Amino acid sequence: MSHVRSELFRTTSKIVALARSGRISHARNLFDEMPHRDPVAWNAMLSAYSHLGLHQESLDFFDTMRISHSKPDDFSYSAALSVCASASCLPFGTRIHALVLVSGYRSSLPVGNSLIDMYGKCLCPDDASKVFDEMTERNEVTWCSLLFAYANTCQFGTAFQLFRSMPKRVEIAWNIMIAGHARCGEVESCLHLFKEMCESSYLPDQWTLSALMNACTESMELLYGRMVHGFVINSGWSSAMEVKNSVLSFYAKLDRQSDAIMKVFNSSEDFNQVSWNAIIDAHMKLGDTQKAFLAFQQAPEKDVVSWTSMLAGYTRNGNAEQALSMFVDMTRNSVQLDDLVAGAVLHACASLAILAYGKMMHSFVIHHGLDKHLYVGNSLVNMYAKCGDIEGSRISFHGIVEKDLVSWNSMLFAFGLHGHADEALCLYREMVASGIRPDEVTFTGLLMTCSHLGLIDEGFAFFQSMSLEFGLSPGMDHVACMVDMLGRGGYVAEATSLAKKYSKTSRDRTNSCEVLLGACYTHSDLGTGSSVGEYLKHLEPQKEVGYVLLSNLYCASGQWKEAERVRRAMMDQGVRKVPGSSWIEIRNKVTAFVSGNNSCPHMAEISKMFRLHWTKKTELIEVAMRWHVTEARWHGTFRNRTYKSLETKTTPLRLLPQSFKFVFSNPSSAQK
Repeated sequence: MSHVRSELFRTTSKIVALARSGRISHARNLFDEMPHRDPVAWNAMLSAYSHLGLHQESLDFFDTMRISHSKPDDFSYSAALSVCASASCLPFGTRIHALVLVSGYRSSLPVGNSLIDMYGKCLCPDDASKVFDEMTERNEVTWCSLLFAYANTCQFGTAFQLFRSMPKRVEIAWNIMIAGHARCGEVESCLHLFKEMCESSYLPDQWTLSALMNACTESMELLYGRMVHGFVINSGWSSAMEVKNSVLSFYAKLDRQSDAIMKVFNSSEDFNQVSWNAIIDAHMKLGDTQKAFLAFQQAPEKDVVSWTSMLAGYTRNGNAEQALSMFVDMTRNSVQLDDLVAGAVLHACASLAILAYGKMMHSFVIHHGLDKHLYVGNSLVNMYAKCGDIEGSRISFHGIVEKDLVSWNSMLFAFGLHGHADEALCLYREMVASGIRPDEVTFTGLLMTCSHLGLIDEGFAFFQSMSLEFGLSPGMDHVACMVDMLGRGGYVAEATSLAKKYSKTSRDRTNSCEVLLGACYTHSDLGTGSSVGEYLKHLEPQKEVGYVLLSNLYCASGQWKEAERVRRAMMDQGVRKVPGSSWIEIRNKVTAFVSGNNSCPHMAEISKMFRLHWTKKTELIEVAMRWHVTEARWHGTFRNRTYKSLETKTTPLRLLPQSFKFVFSNPSSAQK
């Protein structure tokens, strides 16, 4: 008997050692080969899966244990409940709760604490409270677990009552309260609690200070963040890993100054994976993709967060092609993909507007079983819309099982982008009827749709319902859409009045003036346009938009000297106009053409083809004139050099250039 126990102990120790070294499959093989297994061996294997984050494997193993001859004990139930808490798997957690009641472990303190923790992390604080009330024995872990359950769901009224009634307020209880307020961005409440904590003779630790820095990050409070950082330095916690990572994330999100970030980075050489990810994200937010890539290469290890930061950063900085290249490298390195990676790659495809890439990624997403994730579904709606496939957007939208506000907004923008006003308005009514409350983004999409399609009455109705019905204040984008809508409709005076009424900040005024000046150019309103243009030049002397629009307005009105004066002022300020560009996709390859740039390697062949094409079309024109073609019309613009069919009653001639608007009204004029 002692030999069997000795062998069990030795084998179990080997299982633990293999699991800690990451060789979980070897540990499982050794476990399966054991002729005799006691509860300790089962619990060792269960804990091994749990510690490695293999949640599904842990729960499957627990089920296997439950139907075996070795029944779960209080340690088994606690470990399984911990897995449910980490995975936010409420259905399995409630099943284990039922098994606990049936098996007689209801009075076990560790099991009761694990149940409260599970319900708290699954956002069910009332169920956690019921378990708490039924417990005959409680300790500090019990109180803190229930406190976390309410703080985690931002129910701070109940959390404060519980906090005040605790037999002893340990440091972790203070940290739970501060961290809970930090998640909700309530930085002043965090600082008030921190002050009270220090006055109560409790010393803050790295978790306290990390939560405070996170609160400043969430609330975008730069001054408070710098104050907390100063306290961190003075208290000697600046070298603590959690604090250092929080400080890095704070400066990366708010300060945007590379020297501030690098000062934190150079303060210590001891970094973990989270630190390197924060550095990569910081450089990407600063727009320095090269330094971000260098940090990515220097990181000793790269997890899925590292790759996702690089993918999203490249796309955000206008380098979507590099993002897709990075994704290919990621798959070659056998990195486990998740919904955030898939969403980042789909955003890159949307930025490039290459439908073939987007469809390939959609297939990839389905193959890896990620298509049911909400974030991926929303990204698919956006990708298909920006790639010109409105039907693909519609199918992706209807494929989302549980739609959130982002889903509805994405589809709303898709319809507006493609000019489907009726469907956009119908979707909005369906959204409100389903109980989804619209936000500022919803109304931006609605007003943009009404502006582009000239729905002035509907636009005004939506603009008013924002504040009257939903209590939303009109923002910069909403005012710009309204000014654009009125300007497009020729109501320049009304647009000017609305811009003056709602544009309170310098940025608001700049945005409104740009839109208003464009409307003045469209309707040749020189009086209003000249005053708006001069005001815009004064507001933003380094932006090209005001100069270009005002110069074009003067040119269109025949005031060449004034146009030349504006151009000269633009040159004196050192402002240069960004050249126009076009791109074309052929066989999944995008080629861009920039105005005035002849560096395209195929420019000679393209020019030759255009000359040949133009010669043939000129010959067709002469033939049409000789044949007395009546009522022939060319539709189009000189800028785009696009072609359509020539409409004629007698001779159907096709593919004529739309370079000018000719109207051959009668045979005699054609002969001339």
